[in-house]
Amino acid sequence: MSTLPVIAAVDGSDDGLRALDWALEAAHRREAPLRVVHVRQYAAWAQTDVLVAGPPDTAEDPALDQARAHLQGRAFAVPTEYVGMEGVPGALLPELGADAQLLVLGSRGRGGFAGLLLGSNGMAAARDAECPVVVVPRPGREVHGEAPDEPGPRVVVGLHVDSPDDATLSFAFTEAELRGARLQVVAAYPWPVQTWAAAGQMMPLVIDEVSVESETRVLADGLLAPYRGRHPDVRVDTHALPGDAAGNLVASSKDADLVVVGRHRRRLLAPARMMGSVTHAVLLHAAAPVAVVPPAPPQE
Repeated sequence: MSTLPVIAAVDGSDDGLRALDWALEAAHRREAPLRVVHVRQYAAWAQTDVLVAGPPDTAEDPALDQARAHLQGRAFAVPTEYVGMEGVPGALLPELGADAQLLVLGSRGRGGFAGLLLGSNGMAAARDAECPVVVVPRPGREVHGEAPDEPGPRVVVGLHVDSPDDATLSFAFTEAELRGARLQVVAAYPWPVQTWAAAGQMMPLVIDEVSVESETRVLADGLLAPYRGRHPDVRVDTHALPGDAAGNLVASSKDADLVVVGRHRRRLLAPARMMGSVTHAVLLHAAAPVAVVPPAPPQE
């Protein structure tokens, strides 16, 4: 496995400790070191009209002390280092992804508004980090979905049959293999299909939904064949489902171990990084931890 660390971002909150637990297990599975990071933000240093006596004291960091105490006595141990940083978390945390195989955060931190479903730091990291970012939600998030058809560990991944992303699928297969989990592939197709008949009028196409579902499944199975070959021990269940992708993925997150989604590539007329509407919705509403995978770099 890669020797790059799994990074857990903590801030003294319960959300940070849940992220730390998830990151510890991930590092153990990957035989990777764990790096626990706390970014302390000092707004006074960004204000030119505020006079401060000296730089903040870095000798003690209560958030890192809490993380050390939290990890004591665990059933398994991995090489762990604790790093304190100063600056703006939303800017520094994404930069850590350049030297990590995973960056793990809680869905919320100590600051912000209590009603937010996802904090600004998690949003920035998921959008900008160069490595996959896992956001661990608070427990008890309810979703409207059917119970899984059978018990056991399960990883969910979204597949767009018209534009599959290799990095996302590779990550999902690897994660399922590491966990000994089955992989549930969700390939959504739009239904009902409509077309324009005249200005302001829509009319349904004469298309059989069974045919659309069958074609979606055939395309999905063809796209998944190379990954099945590389991961023969991973059981794959393909689900071709009508409706929007985000809603199907959120529903499938019920009792799942992880939901894996991709991030949009940079485009010519939109050079900034974007997550995409499906990924954004899944981050906000999924009941399971969500891994946001950046796209593979373009081939030269």
